[in-house]
Amino acid sequence: MSYQLWKTLQAELKIWRRSALPGLVVIVGVVLVRLTGGLQFLELVALDQLLRSRPSEPTDERIVIVGITEADIQRAKTYPIPDGVIAALINQLQTYQPAVIGLDIVRDLPVEPGHAALDSVFRTQANVIGAEIALPDRSGYTVAPPPALPPEQVGFADVPLDGDGYQRRSLLGAHDRQEEYHFSFTMQVAKAYLATKGIELNNGIRDPEAMRFDSVELTRVQPNTGGYVKGDAGGNQILLNVRSGRQPFRVLSLAQIQAGQVDPDWLRGKMVLIGVMSFSAKDLASSGAIVGIDPGRIHGVEMQAHAISQITSAVLDNRPLLKVWGEGWEYLWIISWGVIGISLGRWLRPGRLLLALAVVSGSLIGLSYGAILLGWWIPLVPALLGLVLNGAGLTAALFYRHEQELRSRLEERQFVIQQIFDAIHSEPLQLLSKVLREEQAQDQPSPLLSDLQRMKQEIYAIFGSAQRKVFDEAGNLQLGGEIEFALQAPLHELLYRVYINTLERDLPHFSHLKFKIVQFEPLDTQHLRLEHKRALCRFLEEALCNVGKYAEGATRLTVICQREDNQQVIRITDNGRGLAGVAAEMPEQSLARKFPQLKFKSSRAGMGTQLAENLARQLGGSFRRYPNNPKGLVCELTWPKQKRWWR
Repeated sequence: MSYQLWKTLQAELKIWRRSALPGLVVIVGVVLVRLTGGLQFLELVALDQLLRSRPSEPTDERIVIVGITEADIQRAKTYPIPDGVIAALINQLQTYQPAVIGLDIVRDLPVEPGHAALDSVFRTQANVIGAEIALPDRSGYTVAPPPALPPEQVGFADVPLDGDGYQRRSLLGAHDRQEEYHFSFTMQVAKAYLATKGIELNNGIRDPEAMRFDSVELTRVQPNTGGYVKGDAGGNQILLNVRSGRQPFRVLSLAQIQAGQVDPDWLRGKMVLIGVMSFSAKDLASSGAIVGIDPGRIHGVEMQAHAISQITSAVLDNRPLLKVWGEGWEYLWIISWGVIGISLGRWLRPGRLLLALAVVSGSLIGLSYGAILLGWWIPLVPALLGLVLNGAGLTAALFYRHEQELRSRLEERQFVIQQIFDAIHSEPLQLLSKVLREEQAQDQPSPLLSDLQRMKQEIYAIFGSAQRKVFDEAGNLQLGGEIEFALQAPLHELLYRVYINTLERDLPHFSHLKFKIVQFEPLDTQHLRLEHKRALCRFLEEALCNVGKYAEGATRLTVICQREDNQQVIRITDNGRGLAGVAAEMPEQSLARKFPQLKFKSSRAGMGTQLAENLARQLGGSFRRYPNNPKGLVCELTWPKQKRWWR
């Protein structure tokens, strides 16, 4: 590994330590908030929205709802609906040979007339499932099932609710206060229907306490399943994967059945659920995952239909049940997206960062949506929080911190430059001044006298150049002690202002220029960063200064900044003797021999050339310096109009 590569890796690791520490704080914060339940509400709402956004599913033809509507109640002129009406309804439905009839109406006390007829139905019809309230309410009350129904034909209608009152879980079985185990109304209807298909209920294989039909195991909800944190996992619960679409089930009214306005095929071999579908009866359930006329509110019998449908459809149609990852995988997923946010903030500039965050956030949402379609509920809200906070908020904080550090470094740089100049002035410049005085005092000054004078000027010029090149990253270009250009201006305007400012300097060979040909056309800067624009201005300044300092005898200067075919060009041409015509031996080499006390260090390429070549590499272009015909020098920088895909 080369030294330069090692230094680059060290610098990168230092940057990552700076950005990763606050990023890790954000990730740990998100994880802790989730662990304490602070994100549970948002995760449940996100689950609802993902379920609502799924494509519509076809109507489940296995389930038919017979709803007792407000019109039916008005026609009966009494509520609750008398037992005789319900008995007649069940008897009429039996003529269509349904597989199961589920009565989602709790009827523990007689409602005359017709109670004896309803008792007879309960005792003689084995495919009728009734309902009870087996779990105590806040007051400690329960509601017993119809006394005439055998226990194996009874299921409780209790449902688990989340803190916002929405139902997202289905309770399949639980113990009552006497430690007797009861099946829910949902499970009793599904079990009776699947039994007609030769499929029996068994214990789970992966989880012996879970319920299983054939190879479909109904995964139990745990306290920390998915977005839940220390949730109520009492009894045997599963996540509720409601059916999507505006018509998930066929719904008939009591009046339609009584009038015989039904197709027998609608009911033959099906599960028929009877329930009250009148808002005045207040048998309602709440769900944010079901699309309806009144968002969030549906009738209780409809929610029972969704719970039954998800079981029978999973067993018979392989429709996915909702599943979750293990907690370890969930938190690895959350941490990974937080790290992606840190990476985006590290590698992208603020302008592109917002676009990248939008794309990556959309990808995360898309992955979560695709997972829901496959039956997987994966963490969306905490992963999105870690991504956005680390990518946007953290980057803004780091950008501010970077600005402060940059200003501090620039002040230090200026201080170091001043110290270096003081050191040079105290020893080498004093010695050089002494040599100049001695040479000037001689009757026949050395031919190197002019070179010594130029060297002194160059040392001062280098110091002045170093001072000018101390710039700020806020978007300003400083060319002189009091001249600053805003880098947000169009590039060709900046270059022209650099040209004007540079030619006003007191450089020896500017005064002989008679012809100045300039052409500054708009350049494509869509893919240029501010530092690139700054470097291009520095390149032009350096090239013009070289003409002023070295283009001896130059009378013509041509400066071209324009587009040529698919290239963008900055070209400076002079007709002076300049660097192309100097002797092979540079002045500093002659001086070094005559005055060994002066320390000279030669290099094959000057700093200006190295900077120009480096800029050309960054832009994917090229830098050339070649003779002008018949005399003079051409300094040219070219780069493509469009950014290459690998840069």
